[in-house]
Amino acid sequence: MTAIIMDGKQVAVLVKDEVRREADRLQELGVGTCLATVLVGDDPASRSYLKMKHKACGEVGIISKNYELPASASQNEVLDLIDTLNRDNNVHGILVQLPLPGNIDSFQIIEGLLPAKDVDGLNPINLGRISYRKHSIFPCTPKGIMALLNHYEINVAGKHLVILNRSNLVGKPLYQLLTTVDPMQVLPLNTDMLMLNQDATVTMCHSKTPLVDKYTREADILITAVGKRPEFVVTADMVKEGAVVIDVGVSRMGSKLYGDVDFESVRDRAGYLTPVPGGVGPMTIAMLLHNTVITAAEQTKNTIVHLVKRWV
Repeated sequence: MTAIIMDGKQVAVLVKDEVRREADRLQELGVGTCLATVLVGDDPASRSYLKMKHKACGEVGIISKNYELPASASQNEVLDLIDTLNRDNNVHGILVQLPLPGNIDSFQIIEGLLPAKDVDGLNPINLGRISYRKHSIFPCTPKGIMALLNHYEINVAGKHLVILNRSNLVGKPLYQLLTTVDPMQVLPLNTDMLMLNQDATVTMCHSKTPLVDKYTREADILITAVGKRPEFVVTADMVKEGAVVIDVGVSRMGSKLYGDVDFESVRDRAGYLTPVPGGVGPMTIAMLLHNTVITAAEQTKNTIVHLVKRWV
């Protein structure tokens, strides 16, 4: 068996094509979709990630603005900037680049975002709405994973899904989405969406889970987001034959990026497999753009009708 490679780059292009059409439609209605990003400090990785996000905005016709504060900025200075952006009607989405400097309470900053402009989907109100199936945006990485599952027509209903992560960025929202999500609530007036991503049985593992390979070998779908190579590697003997393996982990060793998965050995055992790079990463950025046009349409009371129905 050789795994089907789930090409995140290719699928992200399809998503961005749809986002571009929606941004153009909003522009025709007088709405210039705008994303504001906030960078506190000068972390090189954060600056690099933001550069990619702004480039992607330009590719789909989304206006993007970057606001920078020094690492010495106080909590109140960051909150004041967030408040200004919250009140700016020309800004439809706000993204605070994480991690923040150690003197800043990240929770308070994310909590300070207007939920309607929280394009990362990390505000506690937005995370809580997932449980009630009343959300229109949710975290970009889980959304990108679900889009890949839908694109490759992988039905998770009744499947055993194992997540190696319990963060608010990946593990927790994925758990909610895969067990309770009602796809009819994801986008307004979208009555034709594929109902694939619900009713899974989910096991969530973490750093304190003993004998984690016992759980991974039972997974019909394995999602790993550890990012601690070479200390942690998902090898072929940890994977059920024919399983779907989605690699969210990113570790830099030397000049190369690696995922959690030993790609070459696992590709001969899995049924589907995402590469690193080129798998979930491009989908995360595509879903940031997707969230941004949704927030723009909702804030300006313009109904989204053209966004492709199958992504989430």
